[in-house]
Amino acid sequence: PFRGLGFMIISLVVAASENNVIGKNNRLLWTLPNDMKFFKNTTWGMVVVMGRKTFEAVNKPLPGRINIVITRQADWTAGDVVTATDLDDALKKAAETNCKEIFVIGGGEIYKQSMGVTDRIYLTRVHHSFNDADAFFPVIDENTWALKSNEDFDFDAKHAYAYSFQVWEKK
Repeated sequence: PFRGLGFMIISLVVAASENNVIGKNNRLLWTLPNDMKFFKNTTWGMVVVMGRKTFEAVNKPLPGRINIVITRQADWTAGDVVTATDLDDALKKAAETNCKEIFVIGGGEIYKQSMGVTDRIYLTRVHHSFNDADAFFPVIDENTWALKSNEDFDFDAKHAYAYSFQVWEKK
């Protein structure tokens, strides 16, 4: 847990391809309805932390959650969100809530900054590689992380790609 803030689990929630692509031009490259349901059910009632570009891609606060947006723009505001100047500031503000788990939801730079303080990763692994992308998830180092669960799903009429729901925990 994030030291000095009491007991709080810091988790990343991400959908990433086999080659760790998470998007291009601030958009996902796939539509997986089951992943969207998983994301909503996992983060509901909790704190979600995201970068400004991710927030602007979503274009509104996620309902049923405390939204914290990290931005370097001192005058940036949006309704129903808490702003933070950096990851530490966001985590301190999240710790002031009564939530036991904080979910970092992107984008690529925020994930990269968060890896060192993260306890758990909820990864939807999209079983495809994308060549044309500009946002990536950090490589999960298996010396640091242990795969705790893996559930595989085939592609179907609503899901263009096979995918797996995985939970990784820091060793």
